Amino acid sequence: MTAEADLERLRGLVGGALASLETSRGRIDDLNVYPVPDGDTGTNLTLTVRAVAEAVAAAEEADRPALARAVARAALMGARGNSGVILSQIVRGVADVLAEATNGDDPQLTARALRGASDAAYRAVRRPVEGTMLTVIRELAEEAERRAGDPEPLGDLLVELVRHGEGAVARTPAQLDILREAGVVDAGGAGLVELLRGVAAAVTGLGDKTAIKVHVHTDDPGAALSLGTAAGTVEGVEIANMHEQQEQRERRLSVVPSPLAACGVLAVVAGDGNRLLFETLAEPVGTIRVVTGGQTANPSTAELVAALEELRADAAIVLPNNADVRLAAEHAAEQAGRPAEIVPTESIPAGLAALVTYDGTRTAAENAAAMAAAAAAVVTGEITRAPRDVSLNGFAIRRGEWLGLADGEPVAGGDDFAAVASGVVARLLAEPRLALTLLTGDEPPPLDGLLERLASAHPELEIEVHEGGQPHYPLLLGAE
Repeated sequence: MTAEADLERLRGLVGGALASLETSRGRIDDLNVYPVPDGDTGTNLTLTVRAVAEAVAAAEEADRPALARAVARAALMGARGNSGVILSQIVRGVADVLAEATNGDDPQLTARALRGASDAAYRAVRRPVEGTMLTVIRELAEEAERRAGDPEPLGDLLVELVRHGEGAVARTPAQLDILREAGVVDAGGAGLVELLRGVAAAVTGLGDKTAIKVHVHTDDPGAALSLGTAAGTVEGVEIANMHEQQEQRERRLSVVPSPLAACGVLAVVAGDGNRLLFETLAEPVGTIRVVTGGQTANPSTAELVAALEELRADAAIVLPNNADVRLAAEHAAEQAGRPAEIVPTESIPAGLAALVTYDGTRTAAENAAAMAAAAAAVVTGEITRAPRDVSLNGFAIRRGEWLGLADGEPVAGGDDFAAVASGVVARLLAEPRLALTLLTGDEPPPLDGLLERLASAHPELEIEVHEGGQPHYPLLLGAE
């Protein structure tokens, strides 16, 4: 096959995968274990594949190894969330095998590619958990190996692998208790099967030829949308303000360079108020870069790498402030042009506690040790509205009710905000604590009842309230 044919076929396969994920994005997002508004696996997988699609669309003809390297790098740099990072390693495993292949589409090559994908995915996770997308890619590899001796066309093989993958996804609740309790299948595994479904459709010619992707530059996005809706169904709309992007670029270029600090900080933060808190706490001034992200908006590896490269510091500390950002942060640290240490904060309150101990004149290793200890001493809570009915931890939560979590576990629920918040606080203060920080969201909850209860029950407790502005979570709490 010529280089031109390889590239065109690659574009078709990636396009099929992206189209399938775009169609199923919302459904996969809804496959969330806890009834909290941060189900974004479908979005993370879609945006990761979109980064690959954009890379291959811009690629020039090249040999297979060069194309494979380009695809693997695009997947890694575009990866968002833990699911996106794992997917990037699956892509890398497939690309590494196909880069060295000289034969066509035989079942043996498919089996080797999927085995390479499975092995790469398991290596990417410190503690692999079965009942996840890891299990699904492993079962796909095993099924492909079982069928490797059959002389069937690639399209037929892929269709059969999709069916097997559906079965593997359906079995995930039996492998992971938390899925069974929540009554859902694994979202990452479901997304992986949809990706494979799109590839199979591209190979068999069963893709949707009536769908097109449009990129428009206009000062009147409403008019563009009106034209689109007049022509057919419009979905997956994203609007970026290029005037604002240009202004931000000019502001960055106008900054007078300052001497390098020994160590800077990169923090992933949601909410304007929280961003200001992080920027204010970092000393000396200018040694922090804040990337917008968190629940439902995980930044890509490329965004984190770019922020690390902007730091005026010899080394860096990365505060993910979200468990779903950690893998992307680790890969960004590996790709950055300066040494970077990860402090594995899983919440904004933990990140703030860590940042209090930061000193830009110390080395990254010294800062990482002090900041990790500070973050580990914090217990955190969240209050949100449940987007669906569910029974968890022995109590039922109805859609629209307040839901309280302590260190990620549901501990309270109901219509009374003060009662739910008090239940979370009681769990956070089960051991003696000196201070409690409350960060209100972009839709602040009524705090009077909660503050009155706290003053009465814990008169010695130091309480700080800040306008965080984070979406989806009206209140974040941190006790230390």
